[in-house]
This record gives sequence, C-alpha cells and structure tokens, in this order.
Amino acid sequence: MQMKTPSTHRAPKWTRAAAALAATVALTTGAATAEAAENPFERGPAPTTASIEALRGPFATAQTTVSSLSVRGFGGGTIYYPTSTAEGTFGAVAISPGYTASQSSISWLGPRLASQGFVVFTIDTNSRYDQPASRGDQLLAALDYLTGSSAVRDRIDPDRLGVMGHSMGGGGSLEAAEDRPSLQAAIPLTGWNTTKTFSTVRTPTLIIGAEDDSVAPVATHSERFYEGLPATLDKAYLELANASHFAPNTSNTTIAKYSISWLKRFIDNDTRYEQFLCPAPRGTAISEYRDTCPHQG
Repeated sequence: MQMKTPSTHRAPKWTRAAAALAATVALTTGAATAEAAENPFERGPAPTTASIEALRGPFATAQTTVSSLSVRGFGGGTIYYPTSTAEGTFGAVAISPGYTASQSSISWLGPRLASQGFVVFTIDTNSRYDQPASRGDQLLAALDYLTGSSAVRDRIDPDRLGVMGHSMGGGGSLEAAEDRPSLQAAIPLTGWNTTKTFSTVRTPTLIIGAEDDSVAPVATHSERFYEGLPATLDKAYLELANASHFAPNTSNTTIAKYSISWLKRFIDNDTRYEQFLCPAPRGTAISEYRDTCPHQG
C-alpha cells in the first residue's frame, strides 16, 4: 500500500489576517482597559493646548451660593460644579482671595476650572484682614464643608482635594498644605507670607509669581517659597512675564492652563496632562519656569 506523506495545513490568507486584526484589537482594548483601571479618575477627553487654553472646558457647569450664616470657620462663598455625574465623582478645590479682597476677585477661576471637571469653591474669609495662617485654616474648613455637608458633597471624591489662593490667600494655601499633607495639590498665586520655608509640605505645589510684582516681589516671596519646599517634592515655579501682583484677579490664560494641568496631573492623577508641564514650558508669557521633572506623583 502506498503511504501518503502528511501535509501541513495553512489557513487561508484572509483567515490569518482576520486573526491578526482580532489580536490587535484585543491588545488595544486590553491596554485601554488596563489604563482606565490604573487611572480611574480621568475626566473628560484627551487634552490639547486649545482645550486647556479655552475659556470653558468640556463640562457644563452650575453654581450655588453658600451664605456665611450657614457655615463655620470661613465666610461662605460660591460653589461651581459640573452638572453631569456620568463620569463619576470629581476632585475639589477651595480658593481664597487676598488681603482686603472678596471672592469676586478670584471668581473667574470658578467656572473655568469647574468646566474642566472639578468642584470649585471660591470663598470669602471671616475678615478681609485675615493673615495667611488663618486663610489656610479657612481653606481647610471650606473643603470640610464641601465634602461633609454641602449640597454637592455626593459629587466629590473626598480623597482628591486641593487648595489655591491669591496673595495672602496664596500664602494660606501653603499653610493649608503644611497642615494637611493629604491634599493632592496646592497653587499659590502671587503668594504673600512672612514664612518662607515649608519644608514639611508633601503636597505637589505649583508656585505662580509675577515678574513685576511690587507687593510680593518674587525674590522675597514666590522664589523663596519654591526654594523652601522640599527638594524631593513634585513642585514647579512659574513666573508671569511683565505681570503685576494683581494678575490673578482677572481672566488669565497662562494661569488657567497651567493650573488646570497641575490640578489634573495631581488631583486626578491624569498623566495625559504631563505633556504641558514636562519638559518645562516656554513662551513670551513666561519669564521663568522651574520644575522637578519628571514627576513622581
């Protein structure tokens, strides 16, 4: 009997191509699922320079007023928040005004940051003359109110919180970060404080100074704050070119885009925003920038 030599069977080309495509889709889907699992706090579409410079982000927002008579520890304020909860809870940021100022001086930041996917609380202080340490305590009291009893508390992840502030409010944001290491981000805006060294701060901090600041000159305030933070901390120093102490009191694209990037990077752990912070940004609006890239947080 004649024996036949066995032959190796090969699938048709179209079958092999389909299998390869299926494998690619599976790998891509698996990678996307893994990324989402590793970073569950991403909110909104992938960012672009245009999206972080825009006056409004992808989220529709609403606001509610908080009377000083209904709270303790600070002077009330306005809460700005995304109207949709389809993507889950959001991080939250409390913002303090500066010496003698009210929340209206920093109100532009409310809807601008909230529309990027944050709950934002611009506060009034107990007294317009409160010093930085007091403003720091009031920022923390405002965050406690937001997460504990505010009308939007169910929209907030209490473990993803940050602070900002202008002038003495900026100094207050450093005080708050020192007092509460669990904060995820701090951004002093042309900050003022007699204390310069915050060596125990563990909160990623973006210091924003102004080149022509005559109230809190960068050489004795913002630069000193940056240098006085731990060398191992995720920190940055951005100096606004040709800007005064009061630059944060009006809509400012440079302040907004890098504040958004910092808050997204550290409150949301959204590494999609790292591209705007590292390598160090350059441009005519920035007279100096320092950073501890690459970020560890």
